[in-house]
Amino acid sequence: MLGGCGGIVGGAVVGGLMAYQGLGGVFWLFVVYSGLTGVALGFLGRHRPGGVVALGLLLGLLGWLAWTLTLDPLRRGETPTWTAAAAAAEYPRLVGDLLAGAMAGVLFPLLARFLPERAEPEPAVAARIVIIGGGFGGVAAAQRFEKLRARGRAVDVTLVSDSNFLLFTPMLAEVAGGALEAQHISAPVRACAPHTRFRRGEVTRIDITERAVVLRTGGLRDERVPFDHLVVATGVVPAFFGLPGVEERGFTLKTLGDAARLRAHVLGLLELAEQESDPRERARQLSFVVAGGGFAGAEAVAELFDLVHGVLRHYPGIDPEEPAFMLVHSGQRILPELSDRLGDYARERLEARGIGFRFGVRVAEVAESAVWLNDRTSIPARTLVWTAGNRPGPLLSGRKLTTDAALRVEGVDGIWAVGDCAEIPDPEGRPYPPTAQHALREGAQVADNVVAVLEGRAPKPFVFRTIGILCLLGHRTAAAEIKGRRFSGLAAWFLWRGIYLAKLPGAEKRLRVLSDWVIDLAFPRDITVSRDA
Repeated sequence: MLGGCGGIVGGAVVGGLMAYQGLGGVFWLFVVYSGLTGVALGFLGRHRPGGVVALGLLLGLLGWLAWTLTLDPLRRGETPTWTAAAAAAEYPRLVGDLLAGAMAGVLFPLLARFLPERAEPEPAVAARIVIIGGGFGGVAAAQRFEKLRARGRAVDVTLVSDSNFLLFTPMLAEVAGGALEAQHISAPVRACAPHTRFRRGEVTRIDITERAVVLRTGGLRDERVPFDHLVVATGVVPAFFGLPGVEERGFTLKTLGDAARLRAHVLGLLELAEQESDPRERARQLSFVVAGGGFAGAEAVAELFDLVHGVLRHYPGIDPEEPAFMLVHSGQRILPELSDRLGDYARERLEARGIGFRFGVRVAEVAESAVWLNDRTSIPARTLVWTAGNRPGPLLSGRKLTTDAALRVEGVDGIWAVGDCAEIPDPEGRPYPPTAQHALREGAQVADNVVAVLEGRAPKPFVFRTIGILCLLGHRTAAAEIKGRRFSGLAAWFLWRGIYLAKLPGAEKRLRVLSDWVIDLAFPRDITVSRDA
């Protein structure tokens, strides 16, 4: 309103001067036009009083372009030309528009001084929200809280994680196989949720009575982070079930460090094997065992195969027939999440490439030079990749949190859980699968539900149907099932890469991963191993 008044006054003064000098134009139209310019000035400049004069000049210029050169000729039945000659002919009106805009910019803050000061409402006390975990579920919750806060919700969010990046785990096997650079599949948490307070450290205890989490950051003493509502999204860690030697000698694929160590170990064995004269020891060094027939196990054994055979050109002393790969699975077929047809296809493709299978058995022990199975047989090998079990970490004592359909932890007020660490019932009472697509949507839903409770509304149950599942089988082959439709071979491989590339956080990461894939198609895989790997 004040901007409009300033625009009308400025328009009347400048319009009167222009009419006195015979510069043309309709006086009352110019006043109305200047008033509208002032309204725009008041709206755009209400939070920047120091720059309203410059803003008025800019609006005057834009108004001259829109009204004088465009709309006014149309009003007179003429065709706008926007030529240099037309602009020169209307130069005096440009000066008038600029003066009117500048006068509105001067008058707007002057008029504002005569208004009585309004009592600002006291800001609502922001609820303290703490999120534990920087994975898919935790970051999705933080991002949703940021959007809700931008809409006026009073929330103060802190995300706590022992790592400062979000790891895109579906591509971790390709990092171990040397097809992708490790840093290209990770994104800083601070960049993913820039308006969320981030604390890096290990949560050692949740104090439900005092409503605080105890955080170990490496300082002299533990810190306490208070909360009104807590979202637990800690994910899972490998479960070794107390099997001898598995934790000490087995390789897992949960972190970037795991992938780097496995790759360095495999390349180191190739170096040793080329110089080994004992055929039995050489066979152990070139034998690779993967435990677990799910997605992680199938993708791990496929990427190991691609890594070894992709670099053998650098090891002329090793015959391509020497490396042996074995997948051990307690079930009777791999990839039970897929249909029987796709599971059989995946097995056939892997077998055709020379990968063996042992079904109906489990790893019982890992020795230095052999993997022992529970049927009392052994596989001579110096490498075991363990993907056969997961459990929540020590913070949850290795047990999943049971929630209701609205993601609230049962029996505890103000505690919520999402992701792999939670057992969340679907509408039929069965737990949702621990996949990234579920964790992302659970994180967004839990933020909505926390805000609903803060505002006195009932939280909504989490309902989601799996969109699809994909598994990379190496050598430009994959298996996929999307909304009931099955894909396999090269088409599924393109589908896998296209979907996961689109889901990577940020254009920069997508471009880097895409460049890695192009390089992998054109050049052999790198065999450099740093000392720290």
